[in-house]
Amino acid sequence: MIEKREFYINGKWAAPSAPNDFNVIDPSTEEPCAVISLGSEADTNKAVAAAKAALAGWMATSPEERIALVEKLVEIYKSRGEDLAQAMSAEMGAPIDMARAQQVGAGIGHLKNFIRAAKAFEFEKPLGDHAPNDRIIHEAVGVAALITPWNWPMNQITLKVGAAAIAGCTMVLKPSEQSPLNAMIFAEMMDEAGFPPGVFNLVNGDGVGVGSQLSAHPDVDMVSFTGSTRAGTAISKSAADTLKKVHLELGGKGANVIFEDADEKAVKRGVLHMMNNTGQSCNAPSRMLVQRGIYDQAVETAAEVAGKVTVGNAHEEGRHIGPVVNELQWTKIQDLIQKGIDEGARLVAGGTGRPEGLNKGYYVKPTIFADANNQMTIAREEIFGPVLTMIPFDTEEEAIEVANDTPYGLTNYVQTQEPARANRMARRLRSGMVEMNGQPRGAGAPFGGMKQSGNGREGGSWGIEDFLEVKAVGGWAAE
Repeated sequence: MIEKREFYINGKWAAPSAPNDFNVIDPSTEEPCAVISLGSEADTNKAVAAAKAALAGWMATSPEERIALVEKLVEIYKSRGEDLAQAMSAEMGAPIDMARAQQVGAGIGHLKNFIRAAKAFEFEKPLGDHAPNDRIIHEAVGVAALITPWNWPMNQITLKVGAAAIAGCTMVLKPSEQSPLNAMIFAEMMDEAGFPPGVFNLVNGDGVGVGSQLSAHPDVDMVSFTGSTRAGTAISKSAADTLKKVHLELGGKGANVIFEDADEKAVKRGVLHMMNNTGQSCNAPSRMLVQRGIYDQAVETAAEVAGKVTVGNAHEEGRHIGPVVNELQWTKIQDLIQKGIDEGARLVAGGTGRPEGLNKGYYVKPTIFADANNQMTIAREEIFGPVLTMIPFDTEEEAIEVANDTPYGLTNYVQTQEPARANRMARRLRSGMVEMNGQPRGAGAPFGGMKQSGNGREGGSWGIEDFLEVKAVGGWAAE
């Protein structure tokens, strides 16, 4: 068993102020794979104090110096890729091949995109020809609290740390206590890269403890949080007393709108996208809206595809999906599957209970519901498991109405071969992101949502901007 009972504060590994052990459970086996310590308020205060003390010096460095350190971090990241993959596979259940390719790959991709964006970013520029002595300066927000989830750990840590570092912020990272091991490896990487003491700090803890302490801390200037809408609401309320900046990337209930002229792989692609990472993605296409003329065939195809998705141990190589992260999530998903059955949706694949042959581990059957309507619980709530809800529609107007009839607004998907319709849908769907015909967003595109899916944007130049304040200077003196 791995023991991680230290925090990274002010450039050093430090023992927690008081013992508070927490068992990290391997969801493939339901057995502990590590024991960590959860921080106390004293640990939180030490980390924030270190970040505050380092802020002036770090802000004073040039963007080129900060970019060079992130470039060094990328090289170190490459050398630690297998360590990160093994950690994430054990602690949150990503199948090892998927962890290597997607979980690890996402992090290095984001860091490279930040480097590219930063080299073109104007941290200081003239206001305009009409005001030759005015300057606009982009400077760091200050001390940033970074609170990250368990489902895409390196994806979210790099999106926050990379942007904050380049912006000139100092930071305190609180990773999810469900998946802390990868974050501690990342702290080792930051140390090896040579970031000055206090620029990056890590304290393990839960949301009620360290998370709440950071959100309310008077010396924290910004909170960047990824997680549930419920927790995002609590963080916003806690942060309001100190009027700190709050960036939230929250839940989703994405619609995948498939028109009659969609390409022949659209349904299969949508099912497999939904099942990726065992459905534990906030931008998952969890509602499949299908035009009536192809609906029956789509249901048949979806059931067939789901039936071929295999489920297995995250430590085994292969193209299977793994378990969900813990017993709490497993129970919630089982309850929602049963709710779908009770409310009258037609179960065409999967269902309650573990897949055949898997008696231990938090495994969920790849599940498809057909003949649902948008008022059913399975169409309203974020299930966060391998469960797809299919809803028929007749017209484009109806599809837009159903897709937008949700408190969330993260990612929607459109499948059609008619360019004018695709463009109309892109403009009218109320979400921070829209993807067309299986084409992902380009490198450095902003990630984030509307409504109860949060605010702010992560990735590329938009991600850097979120950690910057805009300062207007009049009467700039020529040097």
